[in-house]
Amino acid sequence: MIGNDIVDLEAALKESDWRRKGYLEKIFSPDERFLISSAKDAETMVWLLWTMKESAYKIFSRAEKIRIFAPAAIVCNNLIIHKNTATGHVRHQNQLYFTGSSITEKYIHTIAVPDMDLLNKVEVKISSYDPGDSTYSASNPASVSHHGGYLALAYL
Repeated sequence: MIGNDIVDLEAALKESDWRRKGYLEKIFSPDERFLISSAKDAETMVWLLWTMKESAYKIFSRAEKIRIFAPAAIVCNNLIIHKNTATGHVRHQNQLYFTGSSITEKYIHTIAVPDMDLLNKVEVKISSYDPGDSTYSASNPASVSHHGGYLALAYL
């Protein structure tokens, strides 16, 4: 099982005010808030951590049949950021997920897997998103994510 999440950075800038009082405390752990406050680009760090949490949650919710999203209870750690990629771990309850992220000027995309060996086996296709077009479902992606102008399909 895999999860994936994409954030359109232009849409996020318009739609979200993550700097408002109390927002970060509701979503991020103290260690994650430290990463955000000490990052060269706090905006990118917010959305990187968000996509990590969301992609792991997608696996957990499908496996456990639980649909309660409590992002502060989903904790990111062991984050290693390179220029345009990142890897890390996400823990939710007793589950550990491994993540791989792509960071571009336009979007951040993260894949989560329960087994590290699967991370390099996932194929990702990112394209423009048209809410009226669902023909992508015929390709049987293992995980679908869309935000703003982007659609991310992950295949195993």
